[in-house]
Amino acid sequence: MNFVQHAPVFIVLLPLTASLLCLLFSRISRNLGSYIVIAAIFGAFISAATVLKQVLASGGQAIHYWMGGWEPPIGIEFVLDPLNSVLAVLVTFIALMVSIYSRPFVKREDWLHLGGYYTLFGLLCVGLCGMIITGDVFNLYVYLEIMSLSGYGLIALGGRKSMLAAFRYLLIGTIGASLYLLGVGYLYAMTGTLNMADLAKLVAAHLDSPLFAMAVACFIIGFGIKMALFPLHGWQPDAYTFSHPGAAAFIAGCMSKAPAYAMVRFLYYIFHVDNLVVHSALNVIGVLGIAGILIGSIMALAQFDFRRMLAYSSVAQIGYIAIGLAMGNLYGFIGAVLHMINHAFMKSALFLVIGGIQYRFGEVNLYRLGGMHKKIPISTVTLTLAALSMIGLPPTCGFFSKWYLMLGAYTGAQYFYIAVLVISSLLNAIYFFRIIEQVFVQREASLTEIQPPSTKLGLPIEMAVPIVVMGLAILVLGFCNGDIVTDVLKVGLPEVFLR
Repeated sequence: MNFVQHAPVFIVLLPLTASLLCLLFSRISRNLGSYIVIAAIFGAFISAATVLKQVLASGGQAIHYWMGGWEPPIGIEFVLDPLNSVLAVLVTFIALMVSIYSRPFVKREDWLHLGGYYTLFGLLCVGLCGMIITGDVFNLYVYLEIMSLSGYGLIALGGRKSMLAAFRYLLIGTIGASLYLLGVGYLYAMTGTLNMADLAKLVAAHLDSPLFAMAVACFIIGFGIKMALFPLHGWQPDAYTFSHPGAAAFIAGCMSKAPAYAMVRFLYYIFHVDNLVVHSALNVIGVLGIAGILIGSIMALAQFDFRRMLAYSSVAQIGYIAIGLAMGNLYGFIGAVLHMINHAFMKSALFLVIGGIQYRFGEVNLYRLGGMHKKIPISTVTLTLAALSMIGLPPTCGFFSKWYLMLGAYTGAQYFYIAVLVISSLLNAIYFFRIIEQVFVQREASLTEIQPPSTKLGLPIEMAVPIVVMGLAILVLGFCNGDIVTDVLKVGLPEVFLR
């Protein structure tokens, strides 16, 4: 079998197969199932990196992988272009880091709980990757459900309070998925196809149809719920706060990005942005984005639970992506997509750090982090880098996505977006510098060590290495932002920007 030829399907097939076998192998040997899932996610990452290399070497030409050799639009395909290839690498890389990081949290569990955890984790990776690379709108729904169901399970594993958070997400998330499926039904009624490339051609004759407007509305609300776009974010604060601490970094970093990318794909690549219905939808998204940025930032200021503060911060960060898309110009689009990538690493890094604090001290109160730089120095460095990046200070990656958003607002003469970005950055500075002050300046907190340090790094090596890697990634993304924009984002631009 030619690995390179079949690399696109391995991105999904490897973690899917490992997840289905995980419980069986965990029953044979308690740790074996988790090792198989971690190895499969590593294989998916290698596959995604291989596909990205192929796509970039071909000058941005998309790779089409037909299932069973059936040609679309009858058959189902995976389509990997420069943009979603990068996102597939991002998801599999973060999944790999978090799957290794999770090991200490579940090492004392019995085989059923350990195997169940990694089964759900692998399926979450499958759902996210499938949503990103599928070329079929109904298959996107299938992967959306896989992502959601595994996400519900991982959230519910967090403890007593997490059950209610998972149930709330299930109720609201089911509404979002149903609306997406209803939108797919409208599109199929108009065009008779489910293939995205075919749909992009056939839908052009129906852009003035009421059914098309209904489909766009369903997609905006459905994806808005899944990506926690204000005011559809009601499930998110509790879900991020009470989810399993081992998986929280993956949930917070990636679960909102796949629906956000799906929204980008529909509005910019399938529906195109230069029609009245989509233009009106983008204006609505822009208003919701502004509200989310301001209210999310203000709510984050009022929190004392570190996890909940990060959850409300994510509401604001999703607002950045929303206003970038709403700008409807080249720089706004680049800023939105670049912020998807950057925020995935920044938020994952922050949840890895708070998970480490929770693991060692059982503490989540951000006013009890005094002297933490002495106890877990490596984590403190990553925390500082991620905080500075969230504020938007160079040379961290967060600065550059905000810079492109500013350029997009300036280019489109949408100066109110610039004002919102500046106000939000100032609010970010207030609540993140508050944490930095607690860590470095405040008197050392009298914390009880529930897990004494097993290494000089202050945390088990399985946790310390991913934290270090994610901190370095924030700097690497900052220094390499020009290459990402030039070699990836500008190569895979929507047609509307190439005219």
